[in-house]
Amino acid sequence: MSVLEQLSCLDEVKLLWNYLPQARLVGGVVRDLLAGKNIADVDIATPEPPELIIETLKSAGISVVPTGLSHGTVTAIINHHPYEITTLRKDVVTDGRHAQVIWTDSWEEDAARRDFTINAMFCDQDGIIWDFYNGQQDLLSGNVRFVGNAKERIEEDVLRSLRFFRFYARYGKGVLDEDAVIAIQQTTHLLKNLSAERVWSELKRILTGPMTDDIIQMMDQYDVLSELMPFGYDVSLFKKLIQMQAPNHTILRLAGLVTGESDIVAKQLRLSRQEDQLLKALQKDWNIDPRDSEIELRQLRALFDLELLIYCSWMKQLRTGQISSEWNQWRDRLVAIEPLIFPVKGKDLFQYNVKPGIELGEILSQIKFWWLQNGCYADQRDCLEWFKNNREKRIDINYLIFADKWFK
Repeated sequence: MSVLEQLSCLDEVKLLWNYLPQARLVGGVVRDLLAGKNIADVDIATPEPPELIIETLKSAGISVVPTGLSHGTVTAIINHHPYEITTLRKDVVTDGRHAQVIWTDSWEEDAARRDFTINAMFCDQDGIIWDFYNGQQDLLSGNVRFVGNAKERIEEDVLRSLRFFRFYARYGKGVLDEDAVIAIQQTTHLLKNLSAERVWSELKRILTGPMTDDIIQMMDQYDVLSELMPFGYDVSLFKKLIQMQAPNHTILRLAGLVTGESDIVAKQLRLSRQEDQLLKALQKDWNIDPRDSEIELRQLRALFDLELLIYCSWMKQLRTGQISSEWNQWRDRLVAIEPLIFPVKGKDLFQYNVKPGIELGEILSQIKFWWLQNGCYADQRDCLEWFKNNREKRIDINYLIFADKWFK
């Protein structure tokens, strides 16, 4: 059976082959077809220059977007699915981040500029695999190996050091390639030249990928982690988080690894605002405990996002070393509580001659504080009844201050 028969989008690819018969599948799609893994993206290489590719496909009624003309890349859209098509090229000048390229008609020259042997294979429309660097054997034996000289490949694009560990996690077996390890250690000083966005993009995949605890330890062993995380980290704590079988969430795993303050980490890695806020929350010392009462759990459920509470409980468990079964019960109890929404809105108080403004906000806070204190069981009628009976009283506390009780 041809390896192509495993490709779910074969009909769309055949359509492209009708107009670009010299084109070949390249890189990850070939690797994963051979490895029997799910195909994420379909990349295609062809000797035609990008302008001719665009003209040919548009003439055939196929939508084409010039996504990276300077690097010879266009994207064909078929049935709402993108197919990246890149002209064969070779790098003539590189600076560790970017490359100046020229077109070529040599498949071997194009393969020579790629990172790993397992990513440098082509497959034509007859299902024939074109493999100039023994990538099939490396894939079979689990050897993640740079194409040609490992140090030169890294110096062309320093991000390849991180990609090496990510690909080893997915395809590697046994000991790491010696040439690769030596080259990585010789070029760690170049990692500082990478943009934070590119580093974080790779780190996210490593943190949530397979073998992540072993991979992070390897990156530490070969001085990669210390270059990427000058703000501090704790590999042993991270390994405990993985062993606890905590959820596979990027920021939760980052929180289990880094020791620097969230503001510093967020700036160094250029985290999004949402990622920054979650990391900040996970670094707090939450005043939660497996023995929390039902009312305390209901108060938490009313005040905070459920997912946030679950992640924070894993961090609390990690820091205290408490028994997993107790925390699992705590999480089960929390999840079993239906979403709790404060039942009173500002307009509900208009009937009591409460005018919009500061006074309205203060009264809502007082009612919410009473509602929280009593386990969030009261409905709208109960809350308004309490307000009528206690209108002349002023409780000198705001429910936002009440929320602070959950942090030490």
